[in-house]
Amino acid sequence: MSVSSISSLEKEAQDYGRTFSETDLCRDPLEDLEAYPPAEPIIAEETKLLLSNLLDISPVLTEVASAIIDDSFTRCFKSNPPERWNWNLYLFPLWCLGVVVRYGILFPVRVLLLTAGWIVFLTCFFPVHYCMQDHKLRRKLERDLVVFLFGSFVASWTAVIKYHGPRPSPRQKQVFVANHTSMIDFYVLEQSTAFACIMQKHPGWVGWLQTYALPSVGCISFNRTEAKDRHYVAKRLREHVEDPESNPLLIFPEGTCVNNEYVVMFKKGAFELGCTVCPIAIKYNKIFVDAFWNSRKQSFTQHLIRLMTSWAVVCDVWYMEPQNILPGETSIEFAERVRKLIADRAGIKMVPWDGYLKYQRPSPKLTEKKQQELANAVFRKLEGKLL
Repeated sequence: MSVSSISSLEKEAQDYGRTFSETDLCRDPLEDLEAYPPAEPIIAEETKLLLSNLLDISPVLTEVASAIIDDSFTRCFKSNPPERWNWNLYLFPLWCLGVVVRYGILFPVRVLLLTAGWIVFLTCFFPVHYCMQDHKLRRKLERDLVVFLFGSFVASWTAVIKYHGPRPSPRQKQVFVANHTSMIDFYVLEQSTAFACIMQKHPGWVGWLQTYALPSVGCISFNRTEAKDRHYVAKRLREHVEDPESNPLLIFPEGTCVNNEYVVMFKKGAFELGCTVCPIAIKYNKIFVDAFWNSRKQSFTQHLIRLMTSWAVVCDVWYMEPQNILPGETSIEFAERVRKLIADRAGIKMVPWDGYLKYQRPSPKLTEKKQQELANAVFRKLEGKLL
């Protein structure tokens, strides 16, 4: 290679900020790769930037996840209204006619029917309760009168109820458990069989029934917020299941009303009594009315009026095969197994929520407002990153 060629190469190299020597020109080109900085620092810098962005919005993402979970929980206690079908020219007059029939004809007739049922019950119950000396006959008549009263309630809804399976009979060491949609679940079951039920105390005329009439069939009322009430109920439960002459014991282990599309976790108390557990699945058809009672939005009286102004309450009740705890099975596993049987039979979904959280969470309005705020925050973050 001539001196002039080497000089020209050195000049070009200087243009690129590097001086070549004659030795450099004879080196292996692969060795020069070591002179260039590796790509890892660039990739690491991009990773740090991405991580920084994620950490920047992680509090929002955390709250969004919490809001999604909250929405999954609250949907168990929401009534889903049916789709509108009457807003067209030829169906609207028929709908108006239906309103006139339901409110102007059916509702007054149903009120008269229910009033007559109350009059008969009150006229007969108290003389039997306070004046009859024969204890065995008195218990039988009281039980029949309670069944009659709840039959009057069911008739006032023009209820169409199909019972599947053998009817319950009084037996020792046996407890019935059912999914819970409304207080009318008890009415639907009681008008067929005199159950002794564990129930939350209520005010008004329902509380009057719980205090004076329902104890005659063995019903136990308590306040879930009082620890002493819960201990009292646990004691009464064990005494009841040991009594061979007591009425069948009915428990709603969800502890709250759910919208009949989901079933929340069962409390394990009913499954720790060492008894045979008889599942009952209740499924309402929403073709005429949604039987779910949202106690936060309406009183039970308002709920009954809504049922009485509908065309009918349609319901299926399945008395299922009795279940016993398996060897090595815990009470919680036993409760979950029975819950799955009821959910499968009624065609409703199991969700892993404790129903008592319903009474400890903020109102739905506050929850929906918070979810909207979080959604807006996420959109603003995403728009900022894209820009």
